[in-house]
Amino acid sequence: QVQLVESGGGSVQAGGSLRLSCAISGNAASNNYMAWSRQAPGKEREVVACFSMIDRRTTYIDSVKGRFTISQDNVKNPLYLQMNSLKPEDTAMYYCAAGRYIADCLRVTEYDYWGQGTQVTVSS
Repeated sequence: QVQLVESGGGSVQAGGSLRLSCAISGNAASNNYMAWSRQAPGKEREVVACFSMIDRRTTYIDSVKGRFTISQDNVKNPLYLQMNSLKPEDTAMYYCAAGRYIADCLRVTEYDYWGQGTQVTVSS
């Protein structure tokens, strides 16, 4: 089992920055991929960034490329999402996720464990 707890959300104006953290406990070493996803009201959950713990490769959806950075120093450290140049359309609940067997790390259904989420609100 893996437990994930997100923090760092809040309210910012457009153009501002936030850094989200995901504390990981339990059998963290069993997972090969970590990800940040988000869900806005009335929309489907989407993975915005994912991180391979095998080769440390990162993948982003187009709408956040160049603005968001996913990182983790090692399996025992928190997972981070640095978000810069935030836009109102980034407003959503953000979730941390972990999974072991991942074919497409941008696919929501690939992940086995999820946190409870942290709210990010960006005003114009």
